[in-house]
Amino acid sequence: MLKIKIFFSIVLFSLTLSSCGDENKEKAELNSSSRPKIALIMKSLANEFFVTMADGATAHQSANRDKYDLIVNGIKNETDLAQQVNLIDQMISAGVDAIVIAPADSKAIIPALARVRDADIKVINIDNQLDKNILDQYELSIPFVGPDNFIGAKKVGDYLAEQLNAGDQVAILEGVTTAYNSQQRTAGFKKAMEDGGFGLVADQSADWDQTKAVSVTSAILIQYPKLAAILCANDSMALGAVAAINQAGKAGKVKVVGFDNIPAVRQLLENGTLIATADQHADLLAVYGIEYALEMIGGTNDLTDRATPVDLITRDNLNFK
Repeated sequence: MLKIKIFFSIVLFSLTLSSCGDENKEKAELNSSSRPKIALIMKSLANEFFVTMADGATAHQSANRDKYDLIVNGIKNETDLAQQVNLIDQMISAGVDAIVIAPADSKAIIPALARVRDADIKVINIDNQLDKNILDQYELSIPFVGPDNFIGAKKVGDYLAEQLNAGDQVAILEGVTTAYNSQQRTAGFKKAMEDGGFGLVADQSADWDQTKAVSVTSAILIQYPKLAAILCANDSMALGAVAAINQAGKAGKVKVVGFDNIPAVRQLLENGTLIATADQHADLLAVYGIEYALEMIGGTNDLTDRATPVDLITRDNLNFK
Protein backbone atom coordinates (compact mmCIF):
# COMPACT_ATOMS: atom_id res chain seq x y z
CA MET A 1 0.00 0.00 0.00
CA LEU A 2 1.31 3.40 -0.95
CA LYS A 3 2.15 5.72 1.88
CA ILE A 4 2.67 9.47 1.67
CA LYS A 5 4.49 10.99 4.61
CA ILE A 6 2.92 14.21 5.77
CA PHE A 7 5.25 16.81 7.14
CA PHE A 8 3.32 19.35 9.19
CA SER A 9 5.91 22.04 8.43
CA ILE A 10 4.98 21.86 4.76
CA VAL A 11 1.82 23.10 3.13
CA LEU A 12 0.23 20.07 1.43
CA PHE A 13 -2.67 20.80 -0.91
CA SER A 14 -5.51 18.34 -1.40
CA LEU A 15 -5.52 16.40 -4.65
CA THR A 16 -9.04 17.61 -5.23
CA LEU A 17 -9.73 21.26 -5.92
CA SER A 18 -10.06 23.44 -2.88
CA SER A 19 -12.98 25.64 -2.12
CA CYS A 20 -12.50 29.40 -2.42
CA GLY A 21 -12.34 29.68 1.37
CA ASP A 22 -9.61 27.06 1.59
CA GLU A 23 -7.63 28.79 -1.15
CA ASN A 24 -7.79 32.11 0.70
CA LYS A 25 -6.66 30.44 3.91
CA GLU A 26 -3.68 28.80 2.20
CA LYS A 27 -2.78 32.07 0.50
CA ALA A 28 -2.81 33.92 3.81
CA GLU A 29 -0.60 31.27 5.42
CA LEU A 30 1.91 31.44 2.57
CA ASN A 31 2.03 35.22 2.55
CA SER A 32 2.74 35.29 6.28
CA SER A 33 6.21 33.82 5.68
CA SER A 34 9.17 35.78 4.35
CA ARG A 35 10.79 32.62 3.01
CA PRO A 36 10.48 31.79 -0.71
CA LYS A 37 7.46 29.64 -1.52
CA ILE A 38 8.03 26.81 -3.96
CA ALA A 39 5.27 24.62 -5.38
CA LEU A 40 5.97 21.09 -6.59
CA ILE A 41 3.34 19.97 -9.10
CA MET A 42 3.62 16.31 -10.05
CA LYS A 43 1.66 13.77 -12.00
CA SER A 44 -0.30 10.92 -10.42
CA LEU A 45 0.35 10.07 -6.79
CA ALA A 46 -1.14 6.67 -7.60
CA ASN A 47 2.26 6.01 -9.15
CA GLU A 48 4.93 5.08 -6.60
CA PHE A 49 7.50 7.05 -8.58
CA PHE A 50 5.79 10.32 -7.66
CA VAL A 51 5.21 9.23 -4.07
CA THR A 52 8.97 8.74 -3.79
CA MET A 53 9.50 12.11 -5.45
CA ALA A 54 7.16 13.79 -2.94
CA ASP A 55 8.94 12.12 -0.02
CA GLY A 56 12.33 13.29 -1.29
CA ALA A 57 11.09 16.85 -1.68
CA THR A 58 9.50 17.00 1.75
CA ALA A 59 12.62 15.54 3.38
CA HIS A 60 14.75 18.19 1.66
CA GLN A 61 12.48 20.99 2.83
CA SER A 62 12.45 19.60 6.35
CA ALA A 63 16.25 19.77 6.38
CA ASN A 64 16.15 23.31 4.94
CA ARG A 65 13.05 24.71 6.65
CA ASP A 66 14.75 28.05 7.22
CA LYS A 67 15.38 28.49 3.47
CA TYR A 68 12.00 27.92 1.85
CA ASP A 69 8.41 26.72 2.22
CA LEU A 70 7.06 23.93 0.05
CA ILE A 71 3.66 23.06 -1.39
CA VAL A 72 3.30 19.53 -2.73
CA ASN A 73 0.60 18.83 -5.31
CA GLY A 74 -0.32 15.83 -7.43
CA ILE A 75 -3.09 14.90 -9.84
CA LYS A 76 -5.38 11.89 -9.64
CA ASN A 77 -4.12 10.10 -12.73
CA GLU A 78 -1.41 10.49 -15.33
CA THR A 79 -3.71 11.96 -17.99
CA ASP A 80 -5.71 14.48 -15.92
CA LEU A 81 -4.34 17.54 -17.67
CA ALA A 82 -7.30 19.73 -16.64
CA GLN A 83 -6.58 19.13 -12.96
CA GLN A 84 -2.92 19.95 -13.40
CA VAL A 85 -3.85 23.21 -15.13
CA ASN A 86 -6.15 24.03 -12.20
CA LEU A 87 -3.32 23.37 -9.75
CA ILE A 88 -1.09 25.75 -11.70
CA ASP A 89 -3.75 28.45 -11.51
CA GLN A 90 -4.14 27.81 -7.77
CA MET A 91 -0.40 28.31 -7.28
CA ILE A 92 -0.51 31.58 -9.22
CA SER A 93 -3.34 32.72 -6.96
CA ALA A 94 -1.41 31.60 -3.87
CA GLY A 95 1.48 33.86 -4.89
CA VAL A 96 4.27 31.28 -4.89
CA ASP A 97 7.75 32.33 -5.96
CA ALA A 98 8.48 29.29 -8.11
CA ILE A 99 6.80 26.21 -9.56
CA VAL A 100 8.67 22.94 -10.13
CA ILE A 101 6.53 20.87 -12.46
CA ALA A 102 6.47 17.35 -13.90
CA PRO A 103 3.97 18.05 -16.69
CA ALA A 104 1.28 15.55 -17.64
CA ASP A 105 1.65 16.61 -21.26
CA SER A 106 4.68 18.12 -22.98
CA LYS A 107 2.63 20.47 -25.16
CA ALA A 108 -0.87 21.14 -23.81
CA ILE A 109 0.33 22.40 -20.41
CA ILE A 110 2.43 25.21 -21.90
CA PRO A 111 -0.34 27.86 -22.21
CA ALA A 112 -0.91 27.56 -18.45
CA LEU A 113 2.82 28.02 -17.85
CA ALA A 114 2.70 31.19 -19.92
CA ARG A 115 0.32 32.56 -17.27
CA VAL A 116 2.92 31.62 -14.65
CA ARG A 117 5.52 33.62 -16.54
CA ASP A 118 3.15 36.57 -16.79
CA ALA A 119 2.73 36.44 -12.99
CA ASP A 120 6.53 36.73 -12.63
CA ILE A 121 6.81 33.27 -11.07
CA LYS A 122 9.87 31.12 -11.80
CA VAL A 123 9.31 27.74 -13.48
CA ILE A 124 11.49 24.64 -13.50
CA ASN A 125 10.53 21.63 -15.66
CA ILE A 126 11.39 18.17 -14.28
CA ASP A 127 10.78 14.54 -15.31
CA ASN A 128 8.88 15.08 -18.58
CA GLN A 129 10.49 17.66 -20.84
CA LEU A 130 8.35 20.40 -22.35
CA ASP A 131 8.15 20.70 -26.13
CA LYS A 132 10.77 23.18 -27.36
CA ASN A 133 8.77 24.30 -30.40
CA ILE A 134 5.66 25.13 -28.35
CA LEU A 135 7.81 26.92 -25.77
CA ASP A 136 9.24 29.05 -28.58
CA GLN A 137 5.73 29.87 -29.82
CA TYR A 138 4.91 31.27 -26.38
CA GLU A 139 8.35 32.91 -26.07
CA LEU A 140 9.01 30.89 -22.94
CA SER A 141 12.41 29.88 -21.62
CA ILE A 142 11.95 27.12 -19.05
CA PRO A 143 14.96 24.99 -18.03
CA PHE A 144 14.63 21.22 -17.87
CA VAL A 145 16.18 19.34 -14.97
CA GLY A 146 16.13 15.60 -15.49
CA PRO A 147 17.65 12.51 -17.05
CA ASP A 148 18.14 11.60 -20.69
CA ASN A 149 15.25 9.16 -21.15
CA PHE A 150 16.58 7.91 -24.48
CA ILE A 151 19.88 6.89 -22.92
CA GLY A 152 18.15 5.28 -19.94
CA ALA A 153 15.82 3.24 -22.16
CA LYS A 154 18.68 2.29 -24.46
CA LYS A 155 20.61 0.92 -21.47
CA VAL A 156 17.61 -1.19 -20.46
CA GLY A 157 17.00 -2.36 -24.03
CA ASP A 158 20.65 -3.26 -24.58
CA TYR A 159 20.64 -5.35 -21.40
CA LEU A 160 17.49 -7.15 -22.51
CA ALA A 161 19.06 -7.79 -25.93
CA GLU A 162 21.76 -9.87 -24.23
CA GLN A 163 19.04 -12.22 -22.94
CA LEU A 164 17.31 -12.71 -26.32
CA ASN A 165 17.95 -14.78 -29.42
CA ALA A 166 18.39 -13.34 -32.89
CA GLY A 167 15.05 -12.71 -34.59
CA ASP A 168 12.98 -12.86 -31.38
CA GLN A 169 9.70 -10.94 -31.43
CA VAL A 170 9.38 -8.03 -29.01
CA ALA A 171 6.69 -5.48 -28.10
CA ILE A 172 6.76 -2.03 -26.53
CA LEU A 173 4.25 -0.51 -24.11
CA GLU A 174 4.43 3.28 -24.38
CA GLY A 175 3.25 5.84 -21.87
CA VAL A 176 1.14 8.83 -22.86
CA THR A 177 2.12 9.33 -26.49
CA THR A 178 2.19 13.15 -26.25
CA ALA A 179 4.65 13.03 -23.33
CA TYR A 180 8.23 13.68 -24.37
CA ASN A 181 9.69 11.24 -21.85
CA SER A 182 7.48 8.47 -23.25
CA GLN A 183 8.57 9.31 -26.79
CA GLN A 184 12.24 9.24 -25.80
CA ARG A 185 11.96 5.97 -23.89
CA THR A 186 10.19 4.37 -26.83
CA ALA A 187 12.90 5.65 -29.16
CA GLY A 188 15.62 4.25 -26.88
CA PHE A 189 13.91 0.86 -26.72
CA LYS A 190 13.48 0.77 -30.50
CA LYS A 191 17.12 1.65 -31.10
CA ALA A 192 18.29 -1.16 -28.83
CA MET A 193 15.99 -3.67 -30.51
CA GLU A 194 16.99 -2.54 -34.00
CA ASP A 195 20.68 -2.80 -33.12
CA GLY A 196 20.07 -6.33 -31.84
CA GLY A 197 18.17 -7.44 -34.92
CA PHE A 198 14.92 -8.22 -33.13
CA GLY A 199 11.46 -7.97 -34.67
CA LEU A 200 9.23 -5.25 -33.18
CA VAL A 201 5.73 -6.65 -33.71
CA ALA A 202 3.71 -4.28 -31.51
CA ASP A 203 4.11 -0.75 -30.18
CA GLN A 204 1.06 0.35 -28.18
CA SER A 205 0.26 2.89 -25.49
CA ALA A 206 -1.01 1.90 -22.05
CA ASP A 207 -0.95 5.53 -20.79
CA TRP A 208 1.48 4.72 -17.94
CA ASP A 209 -1.37 2.74 -16.31
CA GLN A 210 -1.02 -0.70 -14.73
CA THR A 211 -4.61 -1.79 -15.34
CA LYS A 212 -4.57 -0.72 -18.97
CA ALA A 213 -1.24 -2.49 -19.43
CA VAL A 214 -2.89 -5.76 -18.42
CA SER A 215 -5.50 -5.51 -21.17
CA VAL A 216 -3.08 -4.25 -23.83
CA THR A 217 -0.55 -6.98 -23.03
CA SER A 218 -3.24 -9.68 -23.03
CA ALA A 219 -4.28 -8.68 -26.54
CA ILE A 220 -0.67 -8.63 -27.76
CA LEU A 221 -0.02 -12.11 -26.34
CA ILE A 222 -3.03 -13.49 -28.19
CA GLN A 223 -2.00 -11.88 -31.46
CA TYR A 224 1.68 -12.85 -31.13
CA PRO A 225 1.91 -16.20 -29.30
CA LYS A 226 5.69 -16.39 -29.94
CA LEU A 227 6.40 -13.04 -28.30
CA ALA A 228 9.71 -13.15 -26.42
CA ALA A 229 9.80 -9.82 -24.57
CA ILE A 230 7.90 -6.66 -23.64
CA LEU A 231 9.64 -3.34 -23.02
CA CYS A 232 7.56 -1.07 -20.78
CA ALA A 233 8.09 2.68 -20.57
CA ASN A 234 7.41 2.67 -16.82
CA ASP A 235 7.31 0.13 -14.02
CA SER A 236 3.58 0.48 -13.43
CA MET A 237 2.96 -0.83 -16.93
CA ALA A 238 5.60 -3.51 -16.37
CA LEU A 239 3.61 -4.73 -13.36
CA GLY A 240 0.53 -4.93 -15.58
CA ALA A 241 2.46 -6.78 -18.28
CA VAL A 242 3.73 -9.34 -15.76
CA ALA A 243 0.17 -9.88 -14.49
CA ALA A 244 -1.10 -10.46 -18.04
CA ILE A 245 1.72 -12.88 -18.79
CA ASN A 246 0.91 -14.87 -15.65
CA GLN A 247 -2.79 -14.91 -16.52
CA ALA A 248 -1.94 -16.27 -19.97
CA GLY A 249 0.07 -19.11 -18.44
CA LYS A 250 3.31 -17.81 -19.93
CA ALA A 251 5.26 -17.01 -16.77
CA GLY A 252 8.98 -17.29 -17.50
CA LYS A 253 8.39 -17.41 -21.26
CA VAL A 254 8.09 -13.68 -21.96
CA LYS A 255 10.76 -11.37 -20.58
CA VAL A 256 9.76 -7.92 -19.24
CA VAL A 257 11.73 -4.74 -18.61
CA GLY A 258 10.53 -1.45 -17.15
CA PHE A 259 11.64 2.06 -16.23
CA ASP A 260 11.66 3.99 -12.90
CA ASN A 261 12.81 1.41 -10.30
CA ILE A 262 9.77 1.85 -8.05
CA PRO A 263 9.67 -0.16 -4.78
CA ALA A 264 6.91 -2.44 -6.11
CA VAL A 265 9.25 -4.06 -8.67
CA ARG A 266 12.06 -4.86 -6.26
CA GLN A 267 10.90 -8.42 -5.58
CA LEU A 268 10.32 -9.00 -9.29
CA LEU A 269 13.91 -7.97 -9.97
CA GLU A 270 15.19 -10.18 -7.19
CA ASN A 271 13.44 -13.29 -8.52
CA GLY A 272 14.13 -12.53 -12.18
CA THR A 273 10.53 -11.91 -13.21
CA LEU A 274 11.54 -8.39 -14.25
CA ILE A 275 14.82 -8.43 -16.18
CA ALA A 276 15.80 -4.79 -15.75
CA THR A 277 14.60 -1.27 -15.11
CA ALA A 278 16.11 2.23 -15.06
CA ASP A 279 16.52 4.37 -11.97
CA GLN A 280 16.20 8.12 -12.54
CA HIS A 281 16.36 8.69 -8.78
CA ALA A 282 12.85 9.94 -8.05
CA ASP A 283 13.84 10.89 -4.50
CA LEU A 284 16.33 13.42 -5.86
CA LEU A 285 14.69 14.58 -9.08
CA ALA A 286 12.38 17.14 -7.44
CA VAL A 287 15.21 18.19 -5.11
CA TYR A 288 17.38 19.07 -8.11
CA GLY A 289 14.51 21.17 -9.46
CA ILE A 290 13.90 22.88 -6.11
CA GLU A 291 17.57 23.75 -5.72
CA TYR A 292 17.62 25.25 -9.21
CA ALA A 293 14.46 27.22 -8.40
CA LEU A 294 16.13 28.64 -5.29
CA GLU A 295 19.07 29.72 -7.42
CA MET A 296 16.72 31.48 -9.82
CA ILE A 297 14.86 33.19 -6.98
CA GLY A 298 18.24 34.32 -5.68
CA GLY A 299 19.03 36.04 -8.97
CA THR A 300 20.65 33.37 -11.16
CA ASN A 301 19.80 34.04 -14.79
CA ASP A 302 21.40 30.88 -16.19
CA LEU A 303 18.45 29.03 -17.74
CA THR A 304 20.34 26.09 -19.23
CA ASP A 305 19.04 22.52 -18.92
CA ARG A 306 20.69 20.31 -16.32
CA ALA A 307 21.16 16.58 -16.80
CA THR A 308 20.58 14.21 -13.86
CA PRO A 309 21.66 10.57 -13.47
CA VAL A 310 19.84 7.56 -14.90
CA ASP A 311 21.15 4.08 -14.08
CA LEU A 312 20.49 0.54 -15.28
CA ILE A 313 19.10 -1.63 -12.47
CA THR A 314 19.20 -5.43 -12.57
CA ARG A 315 19.23 -8.19 -9.99
CA ASP A 316 23.03 -7.94 -9.93
CA ASN A 317 23.18 -4.31 -8.81
CA LEU A 318 19.83 -3.94 -7.08
CA ASN A 319 21.46 -2.73 -3.88
CA PHE A 320 24.01 -0.42 -5.48
CA LYS A 321 22.62 2.64 -3.63
